[in-house]
Order: sequence, then C-alpha cells, then structure tokens
Amino acid sequence: MRVRLLLLSGLLCATLCSAQTSSGNIKEIPGFDLTAIDKTIDPCVDFYQYACGNWMKTNAIPADKSRWGRFDQLQEHNFYVMRDILENVQAKPKSPIEKKVGDFYASCMDEATIEKAGTTPIEPQMKRIAEIKDRQQLMEQVSAMHRDGLPALFAFYSQPDMHDANKTIAYIDQGGLSLPDRDYYIKDDAKSVETREKYVQHVQKMFELAGDSPDAAAQEAKTVLAVETVLAKASMDRTERRDPKNRDHLMKTTEAETLAPNFDLTQYFAQSGAPKFDTLNVGNPEFFKQVNEQLGSLPVDDWKTYLRWRTINLYAPGLSKAFVDEDFLFNGKYLSGQQENEPRWERCVRATNQSLGMALGQLYVDKTFGPEGKQRTLKMVEAIENAMHQDIQQLDWMSDTTKQQAYKKLNSIVNNIGYPDKWRDYGSVVVNRNDYAGNFQRAAAFENHRTLQKIDKPTDRKDWNMTPPTVNAYYRPPMNDINFPAGILQPPFYSKGMDDAVNYGGIGVVIGHELTHGFDDQGRKYDAEGNFRDWWTAQDGKEFEQRATCTADEYSSFVAVKDDKGEVKLNGRLTLGENTADNGGLKLAYMALMNIMGNTPVKEIDGYTPQQRFFLAFGQVWCQNVTDQEARKRALTDPHSPGRWRVNGAVQNSAAFQQAFGCKAGQPMVRENACRVW
Repeated sequence: MRVRLLLLSGLLCATLCSAQTSSGNIKEIPGFDLTAIDKTIDPCVDFYQYACGNWMKTNAIPADKSRWGRFDQLQEHNFYVMRDILENVQAKPKSPIEKKVGDFYASCMDEATIEKAGTTPIEPQMKRIAEIKDRQQLMEQVSAMHRDGLPALFAFYSQPDMHDANKTIAYIDQGGLSLPDRDYYIKDDAKSVETREKYVQHVQKMFELAGDSPDAAAQEAKTVLAVETVLAKASMDRTERRDPKNRDHLMKTTEAETLAPNFDLTQYFAQSGAPKFDTLNVGNPEFFKQVNEQLGSLPVDDWKTYLRWRTINLYAPGLSKAFVDEDFLFNGKYLSGQQENEPRWERCVRATNQSLGMALGQLYVDKTFGPEGKQRTLKMVEAIENAMHQDIQQLDWMSDTTKQQAYKKLNSIVNNIGYPDKWRDYGSVVVNRNDYAGNFQRAAAFENHRTLQKIDKPTDRKDWNMTPPTVNAYYRPPMNDINFPAGILQPPFYSKGMDDAVNYGGIGVVIGHELTHGFDDQGRKYDAEGNFRDWWTAQDGKEFEQRATCTADEYSSFVAVKDDKGEVKLNGRLTLGENTADNGGLKLAYMALMNIMGNTPVKEIDGYTPQQRFFLAFGQVWCQNVTDQEARKRALTDPHSPGRWRVNGAVQNSAAFQQAFGCKAGQPMVRENACRVW
C-alpha cells in the first residue's frame, strides 16, 4: 500500500510521563487503570460506567475546570511540561526562540504591569472607532481590526479551493458573534432567554469597566445584542454547514462585491493585507445579502458600539484583573459551570501555545521526543490502514466501482506524526516583555497575515493546524491527511510498556477514527486529491446515506444533560461525522489487533483477555465528568458526543464487544438494529 509516512523523530520517550520536570506536579498517567473499573456494574448494561465508574467517583471536576477527563489530565500534564520549559527560558534563554517564547510568557505573568496599563492597550482601537463618521470608515475599521487579528462582522481567510485543492484561495464567510453559537441569540426556550439576559448584563459591566456611565453602558449592551442577533439570524446553523455543498460558492470578486455592496469589499480587500486576487469562495452568500441590508439601515453608531464591544471582549483576557474577572464570571462560570478561573500560569502557558505555538512546540519536542517506539507505531499505522482496506473489500453494499475509488483515496492519505518537518518562523513578531496585550495582538496579526499570504499560491500541505503539545488529532479533507501531534502520543493513548491490546484500544482507535473521517458524511465527498467531487455511484451514495441516517438517529436519542432547565438530547446530525469515526475507528483498530494476534493464544492480563483489555482501554480514554452548563453548551456547539455516548454508542453497535464480554440479546449494550457505516 503506497502511503506516505512522515514519522519525523519517533514517538515520545517512554519516560515522558515520569517526573521529568522540576515542578513536582507531573504525575504518571496510567495507560490502563484497573482502579477506574466499577465491577458492581454489568459491562453489558452500561459499559461506560463499568470502565469509568470508579474513576468518575474519585476524580471530581477541579474548581477551575468545567470538564475533567483523562484527555484533560493529559493536557494538564503537558501544561506542566510547557511551564517548566517557559520558566527556564524566561530566566536564561539560550536562543532567539527561547527568548521570544520566554518573554511572551513573562509578559503574561507580569500582573503588576498589566494592572498598571489599565485600558491603555485598547485605546488606539477605541479612538479609531470613535472617529468613524460613515459606513465607508466603518468598513475601514473592520479591515484594520482583521489585520490586527481581531475578528468582527464577518470572516476572511485562506483555504484550499474546494475544486482544486492544490491551490489556496480567498474565503469570506459568516462570523462576528460573541456567544458560542447562533442559536443562543435565536432560540426562545427559558435557558436561552436567561442566557441573553445574563449576556446583556455582562456586556454592560464590561462597557462600564471601559469607562462608560452605567446608563450609557446599559443602552450599549442592548445595542450589541440587537446587532449580533442580526448576524445570528443571517448565519447558517452548524448542522447545515456540515455539508460542503452548502459552503461551496466560488465567485469572481466582482460578483461578491455586487452581492453585498454595503460591505465595500473592493476597499476591504485592498486594505486587508492579502495579495491581489480575482476569485474567492463565499461560504454563506445569504449572510452577506442579509447583513448588507442591515449595514445600510442600522445607524452607524450602532455598528460603532458593536465594534467597541468586540474590541473590549477580545482584549479582555489580556487586560487588568477587573476585565479578566468579569470575562470569567460570564464565559467561565455562567456558561460553563467553572467555579474558579484557572491559575495564572496555566492561562499564560495556554496563551503562549496559542500565539507562538510552533516555537514553543519546537522546545517541547526537543525536551520530550526520542527514538523509542518508532517502529512499533509505524507498524500500528500500517496495520490499521491495511484493516481499512480489508474492511472496504468486505462491504457487501458497495460496488467494485466505488471500492476502487475508495482504495485510491485510502492509499493517498498522508500520515503526519509528531510535528511538522518545517518549523514556523516567528522572526517578524515583536515580543515586548512589558506588553502582554500587545504581544498577543501582534502574534494574532502575524498569523492573520501569514495565512492570507497563501492566497493564489500552491497549497502548503505540510503546514499544521495544531501545535505539537496539543492533545488531539485531526483529518483535513482538502489535504487528505491525518495528523497526530506529539502531545497525544503518550498514556493513556500510547505507552511503549503496554501490551498491544491497550495501545490499539487507545491510540489505535484514534488512528482508525481519523482514517474514517476521510470517509464519513463530509470526508467521503472529497476525492484522493482533496477535491470536492462525488466519486460514488448513485446507488452506493444512497446506501451510505441510509447507514449514516441510522447512526444520526441512534445518537439523537441520547440525553446530553437533564437538569432543572430541562432535557437536552444530542444532535445526531451535528455529531454524525465524529460518531461515524468513533464506530469506524473502533472496528478498524480491533480488526488490526486481531490480524496481529492471529491464532496465537494470548494469556489474560489482570484477569482480562486481550479483547476485553482493548475495549476497556478505549472506554477509559473517555472517562470524564462535566458540569451541566458545559454539557448543555457542548450539546449545541460540539460536533463530538460526550464521553459516555462516544463509548456506549460505539460498543452497542459492536458484535466484537458483545462477544468479548458475553453480552446477550436484549441487554442495553446490544443494539437490536446495530448501525454501521464502516
């Protein structure tokens, strides 16, 4: 199988999860946790509770978190590793990279200087907004904010052409909202009404902190809600946006300018900092049509108020304590159920990773990467790819014509592991040890400029979307690649010292999950080169959609949260891609494990067969506790199902799981009409 593998420096060293830092806070994370298992529960009744029940009892959500799971434990672990790096380099930098990230971190930790600065960091933006006299100047300010990395009104970015993925083009799209989703502005249930009331109060307080009188701030807050409601009503919902065809609107720039003349796009593009171009994609033309009318009818002063709010809101985490606290009270405590803000150091590590992530990532890789485990992981990737080839071959509902195209796409997938082979150059980013808000803004402006310079150039397929310390992985349809940052390649996902069953149940399922994304309800609409093209026969496409609908309906029956505000179920269509990938990844990793084991007898370990350890390792990756507020928010915005349903939803469709644990027909973990796409 011709698969290009970029195994850049091997996997994380086997000792990473031991005490490698001077902080004393890094604890070993087990790859397989017997103490997490609740043996009072029948695994065939509630496997998630069986695999995670004791873990959930003994791992309460920390006061500074809204969700706490094994994923979060690993990310916290990485934060401690990064903190050690940053504290060392801020004191004694040995290279320009070390000095830059060290100074950035130091500026964030310098609360005294930040407090003394007060609202000084936002005054240039606020002054420019105050001087706006007409709509033309309004759009000039939007352009200036975008150049500074401050999103407002709409989105402008670069992305591969949907029909020629080898070329990157300009995109404009809906945007400009401050609440997590358009539905927060539109839904009329009691919780949504309450949230809008709390939001208006929050906006008012922030305007007051910026120096406005209570009466003026109260009116401004109402104006902000009204303006953002206009943007929300014009926005496409998340489920609609999952279908690429709803975002596919290639136009000449002259057409886009005619579509929304009040946006003054000719002027905007000229001032954006992007290279000259004459073709772009408009993600949601209806957004621009509807907002175009409001730009012409709403008073300019209302739009100025909106831009002032966006400035305050986006800068708030980098301003004085009063802004930080108020920002947390609404976004952290009210919306997410977080009881305390994260400690300053953790917020500063996160900010450094967000702003200079590839520079910090380079130091992270230098500290944590080693050659151990490289060949073992290479075999795992190849084994799971071979399992997918085998799985496609066995499908009785897919024609040979479509299978040949599926093989071609599978054989073309690029696997990027660890970190990019070319590091990002942050040399032009000015970092001042005494200017945290300015550092954050300049880094954002750098990133905005960097991405816009890709317009009308060959697509850079080696550019990464995630930093190396990130605990995550992703598939990109236009690139047809799967990417595994170094941060996830450690326990509980992977450990050199663990048996194959546990590693395949952990990182193996993640590998299979990302592979399956290339063939989920979105990914299947892109070909081997990353172009948005239908390579399915009509009948095979219909067969796929029937199976996808089964999965969507299954997950739509699961309850995400039930509290005094009512019951919220999952949106099976919003989460369809991730649920398809969870089910597919579980099947592929299990097939690969069985292929490796063959007919060789394998002894039980800790009283569990390899098959049982595989499923337990998968289940335990998703052990988590979550606040009701966070669960409610994620049900609206997150394309991933909660941990409980990622596990139970997948295993109840798995005959292999049912065989491993001896489950019988009629038990909850045995779905009568199992859903299976891949």
